[in-house]
Amino acid sequence: MSATVWATDTPTELKAYGKALVELARSRPEVVCIGADLTGPTETDLFRDELPDRFFNIGMAEANAVGIAAGMARTGDLPFVHTFSVFASRRAYDQIAMQVAYPRLNVKLIGFMPGLTTPGGVTHQAIEDLALMRALPNMTVVEPADATQIRAAVTAIADFDGPVYLRLKRGEVPVLPDGPQHEFRIGAAELLRDGTDAVIFATGLMVTLALAAASQLESEGKSVAVVNVHTLKPLDEAAVCQIAARTGAVVTAENHSVIGGLGSAVAQALLAGGVHPAMRQVGIADTFAEGASPGYLFAKYGLSTEAIVAACRRLGV
Repeated sequence: MSATVWATDTPTELKAYGKALVELARSRPEVVCIGADLTGPTETDLFRDELPDRFFNIGMAEANAVGIAAGMARTGDLPFVHTFSVFASRRAYDQIAMQVAYPRLNVKLIGFMPGLTTPGGVTHQAIEDLALMRALPNMTVVEPADATQIRAAVTAIADFDGPVYLRLKRGEVPVLPDGPQHEFRIGAAELLRDGTDAVIFATGLMVTLALAAASQLESEGKSVAVVNVHTLKPLDEAAVCQIAARTGAVVTAENHSVIGGLGSAVAQALLAGGVHPAMRQVGIADTFAEGASPGYLFAKYGLSTEAIVAACRRLGV
């Protein structure tokens, strides 16, 4: 498998987030950019070079960066805080909880290199960040599917009043030909393709693989829906329950532990809604991974088109 986790013929865009943030800031003077010594890897070099007076590099001090962002938000700034997902969640969690989520301040936390998209090994692999952020009251959790949706999400979270955790792959990201087509609305799941035999709920990069899995199953005469769950909190529980009840078979796909992320959120929504489809999860099992290329890691730990197809087949699809 190649170093990427999507098909080699999928078009891509470089630094979609970095360009979108600069564009937003040009029209929104209250936007400020905060970093933690990862300027290039978080695409904020574009902001630094374009708007240096509104760029603040706090250094390797993520907890301090969050505290500073909280103070700036209280004075009317709109701070975007950037670091790797693992540091944005585990390392600064107490500050995020007490200084941002509890007072419901308008701070945007941008976490890059989620799950197994980093070759940096266990220390850099955020496989539990969705679970941590979902557990925080007042926190909105967003993971766009592709470059087009990243740009839309930047505007949407800027317009949203309250703390947001935005989870992104850095650098080169796919542009899905059959990807997001609708206006980005926080809390609204997006049906990318309909089907009657099963539904795949996917988030982030796994949407690419879910669409490929549905196409493969279609070639075998199966009809599988794909839903892009770009907002994990608040989850679109009504859409989840409606599509699950109609198909009777559910697969969730996420670049995250199977504990506490998308699969857990969907299962909880189905239970609360009184919907009881057959269900399988595709994600990282209850294990730490290792250091290697993203393509290798996705294949080894079961985050692949083949794994999604196999999960559908185990449901009788």
